Order: sequence, then structure tokens, then C-alpha cells
Amino acid sequence: MAGPRLATRATSQLPPPCHQLAQPSCLYHEDLCTQHFNPILLIFSSSLFSLPLAYTLVQLRLVNWILTTHLHRVAATVGLRSAITVYSLSRLLTRRTPLLHNSQFCTMSSLKRKAAATGNETEAKKTRANGSISSFFGAAPKPAGAGAAPSPATKFDKAKWVEGLTAEQKELLKLEIDTLHDSWLALLKDDVTTKEFLELKKFLNRETAAGKKWFPPKEDVYSWSRHTPFNEVKVVIVGQDPYHNVNQAHGMAFSVRPPTPAPPSLRNMYIALKKDYPSFVEPANRGGLLTPWADRGVLMLNTCLTVRAHEANSHANRGWERFTQKVIDLVAQKRTRGVVFMAWGTPASKRVQRVDKQRHLVLLSVHPSPLSASRGFFDCGHFKAANEWLITRYGDDGEIDWALKPGNTTKKLVKEDAKEDTKEDDKEDAELVANGNAKGADTPDDSPEKPKESAKANGALKAKSEEDDIDSDDEAALEEALKLAEEQTKN
Repeated sequence: MAGPRLATRATSQLPPPCHQLAQPSCLYHEDLCTQHFNPILLIFSSSLFSLPLAYTLVQLRLVNWILTTHLHRVAATVGLRSAITVYSLSRLLTRRTPLLHNSQFCTMSSLKRKAAATGNETEAKKTRANGSISSFFGAAPKPAGAGAAPSPATKFDKAKWVEGLTAEQKELLKLEIDTLHDSWLALLKDDVTTKEFLELKKFLNRETAAGKKWFPPKEDVYSWSRHTPFNEVKVVIVGQDPYHNVNQAHGMAFSVRPPTPAPPSLRNMYIALKKDYPSFVEPANRGGLLTPWADRGVLMLNTCLTVRAHEANSHANRGWERFTQKVIDLVAQKRTRGVVFMAWGTPASKRVQRVDKQRHLVLLSVHPSPLSASRGFFDCGHFKAANEWLITRYGDDGEIDWALKPGNTTKKLVKEDAKEDTKEDDKEDAELVANGNAKGADTPDDSPEKPKESAKANGALKAKSEEDDIDSDDEAALEEALKLAEEQTKN
């Protein structure tokens, strides 16, 4: 038995404290019944405490506390050999005692655990904060949202944000508060309150106070944000400086308001677009208003948003570049489904260098200006390439309709429907012709040449209707643009 072996120790050596003792098996079986050795515990517990207290301790199943913590005290009272014998005997009895989970002699900790488990049967089990082994040893707990889908963004409380601005900020940012679309303001609210941006607004106020006219009109500076909210952006066309003449700039790159005719760069864009989509028809009266594109998800953003009248680049390096770069970066970072970036010219290409080309499509080319368009812009194929890529990301609904004239379209689905209608019409015509030929034997006046004559007449009417759709101003504008392109190619 364990008793005799343990008794061979030197009699002068006292047992070590409890934390150094080998853990008795009763430490691992807290639900063991103690009725077999209660008398033994009573005898030796009463040598340390009064009999009622010793009886209470034993009944409360404080076996481990008595045997381990106070073993050295028991040894000092009754002798080392007797204490070791009792300790060994109690371990032996503990190992041989069956598990009785419902016994009234269970430990207090076991009773508490069982009571808690019974009381919470109907409740969902809750995870303890930092209740893992890694947190016990000081490892940082894993964030609750790690690995899960990001939670939807909270709604921007514009009124609350405005309320938190200082009086000076409210005055300087009045234009942004009133005209910048909320979807963009929610993302740019921290940028417009920076010292650099506020200095930019002070500069514009000084320009106005000095009587210097600048474009576009104040209410149009952020028109791009209202026509193309953030969550609708599918294409970004990066411009440079706004047009600096009267009645041209209105807050969108390359676009001009009527009756201003399309500038040369925009007319070159029309030529490239018509190469991608032969069905494209230029706007009437040489128009250059591109708001239909903006309403369909094309963000036309200049690098600099204002300019002094008749002075190109006069508002450059005042703070707009940092602001518009932030706009581009936000689109690249948060429009994770994918966006097409069109950057024409070296300055524009620098703006999209940080765009993730695995997530987005970046199309680079020379600028459509007459000075450079002949070096590859006309054949860049960007408009068609953008749509083909968007369809792979968004489906058929992702396709941009580049048409600008009412009744005209460049969408693929419409073309296919038209082809199907044409096939059905041809089939019906063929059936009519077959029926006519079948009747020809009975009615000699109906000859097979009549359907041909009818087809010719229909073709003439169709050609006439196409001529009516294109007026003389459109033809002149197209001829002028083509001549300019040919001259540049020759040079």
C-alpha cells in the first residue's frame, strides 16, 4: 500500500505545503462521496478544531482543504507517521468511491455550477469576454467583427455634423453644406474641415472680394456629386482644369452647357465613341452637355474644381488637388465591386497610379486634345472596353448607355432586341412573299418583282428618316472634326 512506502521517509522531514504536494485524486473528482472516510476526517479535524466545527467542515466536503492545506498541522499534532497514514488512506478511499453526482455531500462549487446550469437551461449560452486560453496568457482578443462581413455603414447625420462645426467653419463651408451631395459629404466631412481646405475656401473668398471672376459658378462646383452619388459610380473620367471661358464649365469634366458648342477635346471624344459604337449620334447643334452620362453613373471629375476667368491653371496648387485625389481614392477603396477609371494624358494617369488594378479597370491613353488625340486616342476603344468589363462585374444592368441624343442608344441589349425584331420582320416578309408566289398562278397581275419594289420604297423611306435625324449643323460639326483629325494624322 501507499502508506508503508510513504512511511519510509525520514521522520524529521515534514510534508511540504499543499501547493508542492502531488494533487490527490479528490482534486480531480470533486463530486466524490465522502461518507466512507468521514469518521477519519472527524477524528483528526477535531484535533485541530472543536468537534462541531470539524463535523461542519467534513459535511461541507472540504476534504482537500483539510488533507492538503492542514496536513502539516495534523502531523505536528498527532505525529508524522500517523498523518501520512491518514493521508494515504484517504486517497485510497477517494479513488475507490463511486461518482454520485446527486449526493448531498457534493462540494459547494459543484452545487453552484449545477444550480447555474439548471437555472440557465432556457437561456442561450453566453461567451465570456476574454474567456480563451490565449487571453489568459495575455494575447490580444480577436475583434468581434474579424473575419465577418462588414456591418452596414451608419446613416450620416448631416444636421448633427453641422451643429458640431464652429461659426467660422459654417461660414467657410456653406457651399459644401448646401450643394455637396450627402453621399459624398458623409465620406469627405473630415477632409473639408482640414486646415488646408479651409485655407482654400478663404482663397476663393479673397478672389471674389477682389472682383476676380472664377468658374464654374458657385452652385455648379459640386454638380458632379449631385448627378453621380457615390453609390452609383461605375465609371470615373479624370479631367484636369475646368474650362476658363464664359458659359463653359459647370462642374463636370469635358462637359459644357448649351448653347456653347462642344470644345475640340469633346468632339474628338465623339469620334472615338463613334468608332466603338457606330450607332452613336452626336447631340444636336454641336452640343456638349454630358449630364446624361453623369446620371448613368459616369463621374466626370476635374483635378482642379475652379479656375480664374481666362487664366488656365490659375487655381492650381491651392488645395483642390488633394481634395479630388481623396475622391478618387474613396471610389477605389470603397466601390469594391469594381469601377472603370479612364485617365487621358500624363497628369490624369498620375491620379490613378494607386488604384488596385485587380479590383478595378484602369484605361490609359493620350489626351483627346487636338494636340495629342492623333497619337492613339481615336482608336483607344475605351468606351466599348468599359462596357464589356462592367457587364462582367454588374451584369447587363452595368452597361453604360453612351448616347446623348434622345431616341438614340448604344446599349447592347437594345441592339440585340432590334436584331431579333428585324429577323421576325424578315420572316414575316418571307412568308408573305411565299404566299404571294403561291397565288401568282391564279392572279397574273401579282408579279414577284412587286415585293422588291416595295422593299426599295421602304429602304428609301428609311434613308430619308435617317437624314431627317441628322441636321445640317451635326453634319458640319462631324465633317470639321474629321478634317481636323486627318490633318493631324498627316502632320
